[in-house]
Amino acid sequence: MTITHSEIPATDSAIPAHNRRMLLGATAASAALLGVGAAWWRNQAPAVTPAAEPVEGFWATQWDTPQGGKLPMQSFQGRPLLLNFWATWCAPCVEELPLINDFYRQNKANGWQVLGLAIDKLAPVQSFLQKMPLDFPVGMAGLVGADWVRGLGNPAGGLPFSVVFGANGAVLHRKMGRLNAEDLTTMLRLK
Repeated sequence: MTITHSEIPATDSAIPAHNRRMLLGATAASAALLGVGAAWWRNQAPAVTPAAEPVEGFWATQWDTPQGGKLPMQSFQGRPLLLNFWATWCAPCVEELPLINDFYRQNKANGWQVLGLAIDKLAPVQSFLQKMPLDFPVGMAGLVGADWVRGLGNPAGGLPFSVVFGANGAVLHRKMGRLNAEDLTTMLRLK
């Protein structure tokens, strides 16, 4: 015996067809707006601070190093700096570190500096650096680093996040997300 759709009894909890259409339409409209909003946000050009605008208080900070030393930001002033916020638990961060390390090795003779600030705990960073040593200095930013990520122009606080400072200490460029070779070539021109 075959039962057709018209033979299935309607229940009191069934949604009327016109309400279903309205619900589906509203869901589709919401999804479309969300997609447009996400595309707009993703395609926004990175905010660039005018070169005359210093970053308030940043150059007065000091970071602990994984080896137990101190790393004052003032020691990086006067030359261009690529600052990279990263964490051991962030896969794109870990993937971009060899590229950043190569950038540092190739450009340090030309005055470029690189600093990695780990938004992480000490033990995982120490373990990571034993497995993958980096030629550039690393500072332990911890949770305070997340505040600096936001303060330097990344309101979402996502990682990885890179900032290029000019020799005068002002922000020249920001990049949210994993760096690639083209990004680093662009950064070289900002010096």
